[in-house]
Amino acid sequence: MESHRPWMASLDEGQLLDTQRAFDSVAADYDGPRGNNELIQRMRVALWEAVFDRVPVGANLLDLGCGTGIDAIEFARCGYQVAATDWSPQMVGRTRSRAAIAGLESHVTVEHLGIHQLGRLKEQFAGIYSNFGPLNCVPDLPTVAAECARLLRPGGHLVFSVMGRVCPWELLHYLSRGRFRRAIVRGRRGATAVGMNRHTIWTYYYLPREFYRAFADHFVLESHRALCLFLPPPYLVDYYRRHPRWRQWLGWLDDHLGALPLMRDMGDHFLIVMRRR
Repeated sequence: MESHRPWMASLDEGQLLDTQRAFDSVAADYDGPRGNNELIQRMRVALWEAVFDRVPVGANLLDLGCGTGIDAIEFARCGYQVAATDWSPQMVGRTRSRAAIAGLESHVTVEHLGIHQLGRLKEQFAGIYSNFGPLNCVPDLPTVAAECARLLRPGGHLVFSVMGRVCPWELLHYLSRGRFRRAIVRGRRGATAVGMNRHTIWTYYYLPREFYRAFADHFVLESHRALCLFLPPPYLVDYYRRHPRWRQWLGWLDDHLGALPLMRDMGDHFLIVMRRR
């Protein structure tokens, strides 16, 4: 058994580096249609509102997987102090540039730090958030949960947007095109290779209860809801744009039914809110 441990460690490290390279490769245009279309903006605002509701303005926030810094800059503009972190050096560079252009360098600190490296941080925070699935790329979620508990003040909140295991739109989209193996990617257990820009992102998909299980020792589950359940996932934005009559109706269904039992366990992502015990 001992002989297998170095191999497992190098495998995890290799997967993390693959994921880093994938996001480095798209950082330059990630603010365009790839990472910032109408559906993504809608999901983004849902996380913003959850943070605004639970963390007082002026408090300090930790951003896990900040990407190009859109969330960090929004919170800084609203009066928060934000520590933005990302595993991709290119994404970190984009966030620093965005903070400088916005004149918010005193409100946003940016560090090249993966979520698996949270042990390096010492400061405590009033809230921790992560948007659009960086936590899906972490191989050891229980360790992340313990580190979040250490970094979060008593009573503080986690607000995470996580890629779900059951996405009806995705299933139907790929099945209708005969891409059966791609249709069931989210159902696989463990790290799953997902292609992006000729690179591989190693991804773990979760049901909300599976995800919360890793955090249950340290956090109370306050709420969770589906994101892009009735609306298509962001990579199908062209379909969304071609059917303007459906937009308002599907958005209404997402907003009003996405938090109901059973419904909240599906969708492209789920938004989960937890409070430190």
